[in-house]
Amino acid sequence: MKAAIFHGKGNIRIEEVPLLALKPGEVRVQIAVALTCGTDLKVLKRGYHAKMLTPPSPFGHELAGTIAEIAPSANGEHASTTAQCQVGDRVVVANSAPCGSCFYCKHHQENLCEDLVFLNGAYAESIAIPARFVQKNMLRLNPETPFEDAALAEPLACVVQGIEDLNLHKGQNVLVLGAGPIGLMFIALAKKLGCHVSVAGRGQNRLRTASHLGAEKVYEVGKDGNILEAIAKSDDAHPSDPKAYGHSPAPKFDVVIEAIGKPETWEAAIRLVRKGGAVNLFGGCPAGTTVALDTHTIHYSNLKLLASFHHTPRTFKRALEFIEAGFIRADDFVDGTWPLTKLPELFAQMTAGNCAVKTLVQVRQ
Repeated sequence: MKAAIFHGKGNIRIEEVPLLALKPGEVRVQIAVALTCGTDLKVLKRGYHAKMLTPPSPFGHELAGTIAEIAPSANGEHASTTAQCQVGDRVVVANSAPCGSCFYCKHHQENLCEDLVFLNGAYAESIAIPARFVQKNMLRLNPETPFEDAALAEPLACVVQGIEDLNLHKGQNVLVLGAGPIGLMFIALAKKLGCHVSVAGRGQNRLRTASHLGAEKVYEVGKDGNILEAIAKSDDAHPSDPKAYGHSPAPKFDVVIEAIGKPETWEAAIRLVRKGGAVNLFGGCPAGTTVALDTHTIHYSNLKLLASFHHTPRTFKRALEFIEAGFIRADDFVDGTWPLTKLPELFAQMTAGNCAVKTLVQVRQ
């Protein structure tokens, strides 16, 4: 079958790979939909991801499809799990599976599992799903759920994790930094919770989508990426509060969510939250980078800083519930299609600044 293989920094190749025999407890899923992801782009640019994969490796992790084969294990340890599966089941699979027995799993922090195993290979015609994923992080779809919608479950699960960590609630003023897929999902769910949502980002298409999903105020950031300046120049920027914030506009946001993953935007997020507010440093920055924090502001403004990472089986399930309830739909996020055979060209465009939100990769011709 054809599959995308990641060979290191900037290097994806479409190769013919053999279909290996399934191991006990595994199932093979014929992939119906694979979606591009900003994390995949980061991996390609950096040449690795310490937790997710090392080259050479199958590539891609957002997928949904149909079970095409089930490993024979009627008398094995995985019998009860695979017995619940049937060929033809429509499923979505997360990109990780926790062990269920370490300290973190026992304390409901499976995203921090000491033996968190990752799954890659969405950009392919089919994928073998390991037994642990079948047991812990593969979900059946309702018959009417489109595969395109279901494939959004993994990134949405990360957003659900971030929102629950923040304990967002109705009436809060929320600023999302970044109008990529993750930022847009934060906007949609925060709006559903009854928050007043603003966004700072780039790309006319993405900002229009942000407004459509419920952003009440949109700050368009220039090519220089200066978010503080974009907000300061807005027509409704608050007067300065020199005692607390020097000459910058007084922050007006109860919650700021950084969904970009750059040290400078981490620092900007902390400058934009009100006294007593909360900041979620959600976007992952490159390894080895650091930020400079104003300790006086953090301490005397009683700020809450947190950094949500990844998802758990519970938030993955919750994400699918949001999707199947119609709150998150592919129509709002997927704005293009691309053949698997030309995937390297697509990622080259993304690296050069393609501002598509998400692209559906056609894995079969």
